[in-house]
Amino acid sequence: MSVDEVGTASGTDGADDPGWEVDPDDESGVAMAATVGRQVKAWREAAGMRAGEFGAAIGYGEDLVYKVEGGRRIPRPEFLDRADEVLGAGGKLAMMKREMAEARYPKKVRDLARLEAQAVELLAYGDHNLHGLLQTAEYAQGLFEMRLPPYEPDEIEQAVAARMARQAIFERAPAPALSFVQEEATLRRPLGGTMVLRRQLEHLLAVGQLRNVAIQVMPIDREEHAGMQGETQVLKFKDGSALGRSEGAFNGRAVSDPKQLRILELRYGMIRAQALTPRESLAFIEQLLGET
Repeated sequence: MSVDEVGTASGTDGADDPGWEVDPDDESGVAMAATVGRQVKAWREAAGMRAGEFGAAIGYGEDLVYKVEGGRRIPRPEFLDRADEVLGAGGKLAMMKREMAEARYPKKVRDLARLEAQAVELLAYGDHNLHGLLQTAEYAQGLFEMRLPPYEPDEIEQAVAARMARQAIFERAPAPALSFVQEEATLRRPLGGTMVLRRQLEHLLAVGQLRNVAIQVMPIDREEHAGMQGETQVLKFKDGSALGRSEGAFNGRAVSDPKQLRILELRYGMIRAQALTPRESLAFIEQLLGET
């Protein structure tokens, strides 16, 4: 499903749903929302339209218009598209959709997405759930619905959208080298239901066919396992630098020191060696799909 299509307003009943709240602690997000709000207001006033009249023309409530213009609400793409058309902005408002798409995600997610976008190689071992870059939208939704205390529906929608946006990494050129090792248990847990799991397994089989992607499975019955200290991830960049993190090393902090990174790479290398090969793993996933 397209999370941007959920909850789109229609009519002029003052609906306040289309959009996302601005996190006051996110300075860059606040700044982006304020900039877009000022632009919308400037174009509206230049067109000689009152807020209520403008809201009616684009199918949104007057209160929402004021919130967007005041930088207190992050508008959905549809809002900016309609505003651009009604105000005759010639694409200048619509082009801000990318900034708003980033602003609605938590800062830590934006930072992670930027790092992944810059990486030339990614190494990731997951033991509790599938890596975010491998998840389907419905699997991700099922995962976020498991959080306690519970997320609000709007928070789940934002989290899923942010996770899906990170998957633009698969469309990059040149393509980065992506290596994933997943615990067998993460492939068997039916988050969201059996059909969600089936479609997730089908997705893994498709992604695993990409030339720059290696997906490996760590079987439950392995007697030796170098990943018992938890999830591990390493991102390598074009300039030779890298950033890594492991739950069981360096107090779970992200590290960039070469000596510490070597420890994480050594651990990941051993995990890969102990797991099924990529070809064996795809056959294993196909077998699981047949059993599901």
